[in-house]
Amino acid sequence: HVQLVESGGGSVEAGGSLRLSCVTSKYAYDEYCLGWFRQAEGKARERVASIDNDGNTNYTVSAKGRFAISRDASIPTLYLQMNSLKPEDTAMYYCARRRYGACSPNADRYAYWGQGTQVTVS
Repeated sequence: HVQLVESGGGSVEAGGSLRLSCVTSKYAYDEYCLGWFRQAEGKARERVASIDNDGNTNYTVSAKGRFAISRDASIPTLYLQMNSLKPEDTAMYYCARRRYGACSPNADRYAYWGQGTQVTVS
């Protein structure tokens, strides 16, 4: 049973930082693509960042240079460090895992999802 549990969201002023965490099931942790998605009210869910089993990362254009995705296999946990936050970053943030295959920006390709953690930037 694959479980993903996010934490670390909250309210922050523009320019501030947050670090999101996603505790995952230990089983086959390193073998799959893991990603962070977000969904703002009234908008489609979008990939913020993803990391594959080789450690290769991808970011949405708006996140490049401000956000960093990383994984710690020893715990095992997925992180999203978010710096220089902007009001447009306000959304529910979800971590997700593919069942198999390469990382994808398409949310429909991810089989497992956490419950989400809210990020509000004012």
